[in-house]
Amino acid sequence: MSTTAREVAKTTYRIATDKRAYHTAWWLMLFAALLLLNRAEIDWWRNVSKGLVYVSFYAVLVYFNVYYLIPRYLSEKKFLEYSGLLLLSVIIITPINVLALYLIYTGRPAMQEQLMINQNFFFVSNFLVAGASTIVKITGDWVRHQRERKELQTQTMQSELRFLKSQINPHFLFNTLNSLYALTLKKSEKAPEIVLKLSEMMRYMLYECNERAVLLSKEINYLRNYLDLERLRQAEHVDIRLEVVGEVGRHKIAPLMFIPFVENCFKHGLNHHIEQGFVDIKMLIEDDTLHLYIENSKPESLPRPTTTRRSGGIGLVNVRRRLDLLYPDAYELDIQVQPKTYAVSLTLALNQSDTSVPDTH
Repeated sequence: MSTTAREVAKTTYRIATDKRAYHTAWWLMLFAALLLLNRAEIDWWRNVSKGLVYVSFYAVLVYFNVYYLIPRYLSEKKFLEYSGLLLLSVIIITPINVLALYLIYTGRPAMQEQLMINQNFFFVSNFLVAGASTIVKITGDWVRHQRERKELQTQTMQSELRFLKSQINPHFLFNTLNSLYALTLKKSEKAPEIVLKLSEMMRYMLYECNERAVLLSKEINYLRNYLDLERLRQAEHVDIRLEVVGEVGRHKIAPLMFIPFVENCFKHGLNHHIEQGFVDIKMLIEDDTLHLYIENSKPESLPRPTTTRRSGGIGLVNVRRRLDLLYPDAYELDIQVQPKTYAVSLTLALNQSDTSVPDTH
């Protein structure tokens, strides 16, 4: 696009979105309508003069109401004072309006007599115009308020989602690096394999998870890598199972939605086991609904932390908040804590975040 064309486009947009342009266009349309209604008038200058008088007095009433009475009284909930002053302004302006028309019809006494007889008509028309401006003003303010509130909610949601996701990624990264560090200290042959799994997980977190929704298949693959990593780290007597049933390929989901649940299976469960332990994960996809059930063994009592320093604690609170933001009224979450087991049941309407959630880049 050339510089001239861009300047024309900018000028056109500025004029089109300028409030003064809207007002001018409205009054010109009203003036044109009045000319058409009075086209039977023989003297064109009287027709034009009448139109200008009508528009001028209507404008005085409207702007006095919109820019003085409404902000000073109606917006402050002074309804009685507002009503009285609006009525008083119409009472004052109506005879002046009639007088201006009376002067236009100088030399035509019959028309002047009609004007004096029909003053009530001018009072009613002026009052209706003033009242209509009140309705338009209130409606416009309400629409603008709703739009601004929606924009604020959108901005708040975007900021909160970015913050929540920024918490998730380092959380898992630190846990995985701790596992890798422990294996390297033991000079374990599993270290290269865990590095490969870690590489795949980091690639997913860095390049895939910046999207507001990812393919469910990629999220499941990330979950498999995580579980493979835990199998390498855990003792051989730990039973870790993942079963996926249903069509996965076409569905999308918000990234890193399942991992906090799975991580808790190890953080508060298997990591404290001495004997046999298990993690059982079942995922069922039916049409556009995902059913996730996770159960893990846990000790009847957890050891007290050796330090009061907080090093996380964002998992389940974080994921529940993300579900509220990303899938409002589209999920059911149930957590059951038993003496020896911990179970999570999640039912989720898939693909909802594509349309209901703004981009969080």
